[in-house]
Amino acid sequence: MIPPNPPPSDPAPRASTSAAIPPAASALTSGKALALAFRDRYQPPLALRHGLVMTLYTALWQAGHWQTQVHEPAPPYQDADFRGAQAVPIFGQVAIPPHPQGTIVATYGITGSLADQWYLHILGRKAFAQGWAVVLFDWRAHGKTAQLSPTLTADGLYEGEDFVRIAARAKALGCPPPFWFVGYSLGGQLALWGVKAAQDLNLVSCSLGLSPQDLGGAAVVCPSLDSQRSLQYLMNHPLGRYLEQAIARSLQRLAADLATAHPGTLDPAAIARAQTIWGFDHELVIPRLGFATVEDYYAASRPLPFLPQVQRPTFILYAADDPLFDPTLVPDLQAVCDRNPALHLCLTKHGGHVGYLSNRTSQRASGDRDPWWAWNRVLEWCNAQLF
Repeated sequence: MIPPNPPPSDPAPRASTSAAIPPAASALTSGKALALAFRDRYQPPLALRHGLVMTLYTALWQAGHWQTQVHEPAPPYQDADFRGAQAVPIFGQVAIPPHPQGTIVATYGITGSLADQWYLHILGRKAFAQGWAVVLFDWRAHGKTAQLSPTLTADGLYEGEDFVRIAARAKALGCPPPFWFVGYSLGGQLALWGVKAAQDLNLVSCSLGLSPQDLGGAAVVCPSLDSQRSLQYLMNHPLGRYLEQAIARSLQRLAADLATAHPGTLDPAAIARAQTIWGFDHELVIPRLGFATVEDYYAASRPLPFLPQVQRPTFILYAADDPLFDPTLVPDLQAVCDRNPALHLCLTKHGGHVGYLSNRTSQRASGDRDPWWAWNRVLEWCNAQLF
């Protein structure tokens, strides 16, 4: 096991003037043009042109068959213990190729763990095969991180700094810059918060061993942008309610596992009452974070308001037919990305939620060997940023 990094001697300042150095205008322009070019190259199989069908097929069928559609072998991961914001211990896995060109730091969505998040492991395989060092981690209250700490989720308010501190420790372990923060669904929200944290934190005063130039930016797939709006949309949609309930049951199991690992830290009655996503946050999350209401918490943690201030190159792959998110977010996202040259939006008509399986025509047009169109584009975009 890679040895853990020590906890910081002093709490890191949570706000300061930006230390990030904006990238060259030419790099921003080329990245934006590439993201736009991607849009015209994506076609799903005919039977998966409905967002909900794509989402369910990917989550249910591909979960058991993905290994037959990936050519790259699993990287030689080593376990690593990191320390995030507030010195919270975080479990991760690190793989470094012989001549790495940079580092991908990534995590997954609202539930799961490194043990079962196969979609994330596809990224790890592909990135390592292309010469990237790879750091995957169980975020707060998930997987082996939940066994190390009873700390609950914060939807980015602390996980953004977690990304930065993980990158700093990874650098000390031999992972080279630039560091790219990657995630999907809620993990995409966390990665966006990572870019914000990298800009807000005074990296020198934090004694992290990182410079502003070490942070490349982010690449996110179907990121959550506004939990309040999307949760209301789900609850008001006839089929969305079933999706919400499935997620809520997973969150309830997560809380029960956390209580088992850390007896006395969570109220069993509160866990029993947490039968919806809103209920989970109301009963368990906001009391620890000091918010009066869940609505206040969602307003504080949503990435959409700070996207205009993002300075590092950030690739956002987003499907207009994503069944989990309020469709009225699409024009808002487009408007923000149009005004900020650092945001490179690829908005597709199809794709569902973290689906993006491609047909043969799309694979030929993109030069892909497999149907994992989203990760292929993320890595193509990240590779382009190195030049």
